[in-house]
Amino acid sequence: MSLISRKVASTALPINPIQSRILKEVFRLSCQKKVQLYIVGGFLRDSLLGRCLHTVDIDFAIKQDAIYFARGLKKIIKAGFVVLDQEHGSCRLVKRLNETVYTFDFTDFRGRDIEEDLLRRDFSLNALALPLEVVIQKGPWKKELIDPASGVEAIKKRIICKVYPLAFEDDPIRILRAFSLACCLGFKIAEDTFDDIQKEVYKLSGQPGERIRDELFKILHQPRAYECILQMDEAGVLSVILPEIEQMRGVSQGPYHHLDIWRHSLQTLFCLEEFLRQFSRNPEYHNYLNAIVSNGHRRFALMKLAALLHDVGKPQARRRRGKKIVFRGHERIGALKTEEIAKRLHLSNPETDILKKIVFLHLRPGYLGDFKMPTARAIFRYFRDAADESVSTLVVSIADQRATRGRLTTESSRRQHERVCRSLIREYFRRQRQRPQERFLDGYDIMRIFKIEPSPMVGRILSGLEELQAIGKIKTKTEAIKEAQRLFRRLGRDK
Repeated sequence: MSLISRKVASTALPINPIQSRILKEVFRLSCQKKVQLYIVGGFLRDSLLGRCLHTVDIDFAIKQDAIYFARGLKKIIKAGFVVLDQEHGSCRLVKRLNETVYTFDFTDFRGRDIEEDLLRRDFSLNALALPLEVVIQKGPWKKELIDPASGVEAIKKRIICKVYPLAFEDDPIRILRAFSLACCLGFKIAEDTFDDIQKEVYKLSGQPGERIRDELFKILHQPRAYECILQMDEAGVLSVILPEIEQMRGVSQGPYHHLDIWRHSLQTLFCLEEFLRQFSRNPEYHNYLNAIVSNGHRRFALMKLAALLHDVGKPQARRRRGKKIVFRGHERIGALKTEEIAKRLHLSNPETDILKKIVFLHLRPGYLGDFKMPTARAIFRYFRDAADESVSTLVVSIADQRATRGRLTTESSRRQHERVCRSLIREYFRRQRQRPQERFLDGYDIMRIFKIEPSPMVGRILSGLEELQAIGKIKTKTEAIKEAQRLFRRLGRDK
């Protein structure tokens, strides 16, 4: 018997204690209001797949007045409330419990009854409904499952099938959702649905950036996002949501590369995911990669987006110098373009800063790799400039190099680059475990010694002293004062 068969045949819908407590409150209010509520969509899909115990989003359908009902419920369960779509009677409650955020969506029927409502939904695997009382009463739910679009069969076959002919017309974001569902669940998009996506992909243009972002990051958080990104590219989706990549297609890069700019960027993503599967086995590295930056987005997902965008500035920077093709300044142009993309996707400032930093600094590890062992000064300056993204930039650089296999690129140079990068990664974490070094002089000391007011010069002197102390050129306060005097004279001359 398959997993789905066992779950459907089970006596009661499996729910955790928190879900049970909230659902009882919802049911109690529905009894008071004398309305019939249905659980619909993803929660039931995940139940069939044995995933519902960890599901934090539950959707409800009600014949009418969903917004009015949810307003009453928000006071009972003390949840946040937001109207999603006034015209279609759609709203959301948000409840934080034990550091987990639960969301509950309530929507009016889009049809005369629940079956007609389900037949207007996006995909058959989501076109499922179950009366709420069946869940509360913990009775057999197989015979009560409402499935007019053969959603259970689609789940068994592991396919994503469009239900409603106007599904993409009503909400173009469903195009992206087809890919995020396929990637998250390990399903395949049905051929006729994929054909419809290709025909209607242009409708994604102009859709809210935050909704595009949410579906895109569901994909980037998966361990094998590369295959899904390739499919999205084939369907024309990436050209609509990331139009900057069109200029990258077909642009050759010279003898060090075997692929054009865009295909190289895709290959970099592939190499990054391959590297992360080994790299993240180290607990210290795992914690770094899985750090949540904001909006629930983890660092490794941002690294994947940075891998796709690391050469986005190359088409504009491309120049021919005699027989050579050069891309001088492409990292600066790329950082600016990346900032524009991040703004369009409504990414937070910390997320934007990470993307920009990786794109802007992605060449630096390559320069460090030109030496058998970089100097202490070069290492200090790299860690100073890359800061918290020192490791993420090094890892993306390793992937970038692995994706570069032109006739002038040698295996020995790739091994040397990776050896230096791995050494710097180890050094980064070693320094993180150390106590920060104490300064011999602070800003007040500088102002007192040189009888100057607060100014940028104070910061520049302190920065210079910090570097000299880090590389072992300063070991006492007396040496620090001497070097500060030298820096003061030099900075005075440079004015």
